[in-house]
Amino acid sequence: MNREIYQEPLVSRYTSKEMQQLFSEKTKFTTWRKCWVALAEAQYELGLSDIVTAEMVAELKANVENIDYDVAAQKEKEIRHDVMAHVFEFGSKCPKAAGIIHLGATSQFVVCNTDLLVQKQAMELVRSALLQVIQNLARFCDHFKDLPTLGFTHYQPAQPTTVGKRNTLYIQDLLTDLDYVEMFLSNIKARGAKGTVGTQATFLELFKGDGARVRQLDELVARKLGFSGTIPVTGQTYSRKLDMKLAEALAGIGATAHKFAVDLRLLSNLKMQEEPFAKNQTGSSAMAYKRNPMRSERMTGLARKLMGLPQDFAATYANQWFERTLDDSAIRRMDIPQAFLLTDAILKLFVNITSDMVVYPKQTERHLRAELPFMSTEKILMAAVERGESRQEMHEVVKEHSVAAGKVVKEEGLENDLLVRLAEDKRIPFSLDELQEMTSDYQQFTGRAAAQTAEFLQEIVFPILEANASSIGNFDASLSV
Repeated sequence: MNREIYQEPLVSRYTSKEMQQLFSEKTKFTTWRKCWVALAEAQYELGLSDIVTAEMVAELKANVENIDYDVAAQKEKEIRHDVMAHVFEFGSKCPKAAGIIHLGATSQFVVCNTDLLVQKQAMELVRSALLQVIQNLARFCDHFKDLPTLGFTHYQPAQPTTVGKRNTLYIQDLLTDLDYVEMFLSNIKARGAKGTVGTQATFLELFKGDGARVRQLDELVARKLGFSGTIPVTGQTYSRKLDMKLAEALAGIGATAHKFAVDLRLLSNLKMQEEPFAKNQTGSSAMAYKRNPMRSERMTGLARKLMGLPQDFAATYANQWFERTLDDSAIRRMDIPQAFLLTDAILKLFVNITSDMVVYPKQTERHLRAELPFMSTEKILMAAVERGESRQEMHEVVKEHSVAAGKVVKEEGLENDLLVRLAEDKRIPFSLDELQEMTSDYQQFTGRAAAQTAEFLQEIVFPILEANASSIGNFDASLSV
C-alpha cells in the first residue's frame, strides 16, 4: 500500500479479493480484448473471411492477456481516448490483425459489453453471499425458534415473540432481495454489436447490406461473450435505466442489512443478543469492559452509503440526451464498482455476524419477567370474566394497578409488583399463586411464533437453500480489521 496518497477503504479494508479483481484494470482491459476477439471471430464465421482471417483471429486470441499497460497509458495521454489507446496497444502485439481490431464498432461496444459482463459475474458473487447469509440465519432461527423474548413496537415492550421468529423477518426480506438479484441475472443481456449510435449502419456496410447476417453478428457476439442474447435496441450505449435497476437491487440488500444491524445494536444494549466478539478484540480504548457492536455499526455505515447511490444512477439515466452523452462516463467509473464493493463488504460482515451470533437466554428471561405482568393483563381479564366478573370493571381495576406499578418501576427503580398489587386487591378474584401460575409459562404468550418459524423454514427457506446448494460457496467472511 502506498501510504502517501489516499487509498479507497473499500479495497484496503473491507472487501473480498474476488470482487476487487472483477473491477480491476486487468479484468476490464482483458475483457475489452475478449470483446474484440468475439467480434472478429464472429465476422470471420459469418463470411468476412476476405477481410478477417483465421490467422488474425488466432493472433488476437493468443494475446488477450499480453498487455503493456504503460504503452496504453502513454498513448491515452497523447490521444485522450482510452479505447483507442488500447486498440493501438493490442495492435502492437498483433501486427497481422492490427487493421481489423474494433472493425465496425464504436467505443461502447467494448465498454458496455464489458460492463454488463462484469456486472453479471459480480451479481453472481452477490447471490452466493446472499444465500450464505440466509443459510446462517435459517440455522439460527431453527435453533432458537421456541426461545421466548420480548417483542418491541415503537421500541417499547410488546407481546412476546421468539428469538427465531424475530430473525425470520430478516430472512423474508433477504428472500425479496434474492428475487431482485435473480431477476437481474435472468434479464441481463449483452449490448452486442450495434454500431456507432445503435443503428448497425457500419456493420450493414461491412456485410454489403445483408441485414440478416448483421442480426446474426449481434447474437453471435453475445453468445461468445457468455450471454443468452442481446438488448433488442440501444443508442450508442445500453440504456442507463438498467444501471438504475442494478443500483436499486443492491441498495435493497443494503437496506435489509441496515435494519438487521440496527436491531442487533439495540439488542446488544439490552444484553440479550450480540454479534461475535473476538478473543483479543478491544471494545473501547478507555472502557475496557465494553463490547461495542463494531461490526454491526460498520455494516450500518456502509449500508447508508449504498442506500444513497440509486439517486446518482437515476440522475445519470435522466441526463442521457438522445443516443448518448459522455457525462455518464466518469460517474459510472466510480458508482458501479462502489455499488458492488459496498454490497460485498456488507455481505462479508453479514455472513461473519450471522455465523456465530450470541444469545443470552437468562438475560432475555429477565427482561420478560420484568414486563410479563403487564403483558398478562389481558389473560387475567379473560380469566376474571370466566369467574363471573365484569370485564369493564376488572379493566378499570387492572388499569389502576398497572399505572401504579409502572410508576414505581420508572420513578423508584423497584421491581414490577403488579401481580402482588392485584392479589392484595379484594376486587380481583385470584390469589398471588394463581396469578403467578398464569404468567409462569412464557411460551403461552408467544402464540404461533415457534410454529410459524418451523413452517417458514421447512416450506420456503430450506427448499430454496437445497435448490441452490451448489451456489452457496465458502464465502470468506474473515475481517481484516
